[in-house]
Amino acid sequence: MQTDKGRILIVAFTDLGRDPRVYRQIQFLQEAYAVTAAGLGDPQIEGVRYIPIPGGRNPFWKRNWDRLLLKAGSFERVYWSSRMVRAAKEVLGDEEFDLILGNDMFTLPLAVQLGGRRNAKVVLDAHEYFPRLYDHLWSFRFFYQKYWDTICRDYLPRLDGMVTVCEGIAEEYQRNYGVECGIITNAPFREDCQPSPIHEPIRMIHHGSTIPSRRLENLIQLMDYLDDRFTLDLIIIQNIKSYYNKLRALSDGNSRITFRDPVPLSQIAITMNQYDIGLYPLPPICFNQHMALPNKIFEFIQARLAVAIWPSPEMARVVREHECGVVADDFTLEAMAAKLNSLSLEDIMRYKQNAHLAATVCCAETNREIFLQTVKQVLS
Repeated sequence: MQTDKGRILIVAFTDLGRDPRVYRQIQFLQEAYAVTAAGLGDPQIEGVRYIPIPGGRNPFWKRNWDRLLLKAGSFERVYWSSRMVRAAKEVLGDEEFDLILGNDMFTLPLAVQLGGRRNAKVVLDAHEYFPRLYDHLWSFRFFYQKYWDTICRDYLPRLDGMVTVCEGIAEEYQRNYGVECGIITNAPFREDCQPSPIHEPIRMIHHGSTIPSRRLENLIQLMDYLDDRFTLDLIIIQNIKSYYNKLRALSDGNSRITFRDPVPLSQIAITMNQYDIGLYPLPPICFNQHMALPNKIFEFIQARLAVAIWPSPEMARVVREHECGVVADDFTLEAMAAKLNSLSLEDIMRYKQNAHLAATVCCAETNREIFLQTVKQVLS
């Protein structure tokens, strides 16, 4: 811990040991700065001071009352009465820092207030585009869209720096709020591995959580359109058991689909290295899914896999730039199947080799230099 080079607070309303993006922030900064991390779980990184934020989620009655207040325009009252925000203010109220790094809009007003009281610089990692976070849901549009738009208009101009996950989201913040965002992707650290030989049958892999908006049933239904050269393994975290059971039921009777047990985050890329194609047809049902540039794409690349995706613009930008896979012509299973069925073994091997080249730049090490330079500029 280098106390002579600046004191930095990283705050997130997540478990810091289980949030890969925030965990990497802490790793990036702790070598050069005195880092304090405040959140819902200890990152357990040597040399980093941890401050737990108690409080927990608002009770059911409070969430419903807040919805009424939001429709009445009481945005500040809703924010500052949040159980977690109040708890964070209490535990961080007497702390002194040179820079406060907030994670996503839930921490934005808090970080700005703490920074203003101590004349500290404030940087926000916006992660997603919050004014359209769940704009496929009427409840979000009816109760929360104006709330997050107001938070952005009131607080974003008071920041000293801002980053987000991809160019499309950065452009949307610039267009609507006049703020510039740096780009820090969700890429993991570089893995030291080689492309594995092509398998016969061709082995496809998908990993992730049971989030219904991602329409994971598309993965299973896609197999009906593919020829017998392909198999699909699914590494799915059962955070919504009923949805997981639905996926299992859909796959019953298809011997080419296998469900595998989840593996630790640090082992994902190495585990997937024994496959050929990383598959992720993400439907553009909301703005953030349309503009998604998730960790999966970079984990596929670190695993040295060919990548197969629908034409989501940010993912397609990476795949086309590095020529490491196929992009379907439209958001249909038929279009994805046409691309996959047309692949030769030589095509797949070429894409895997290009992913190997891309892995040297599509990694956290590249982001580390960008992130540290952003912080250095703000502090100076």
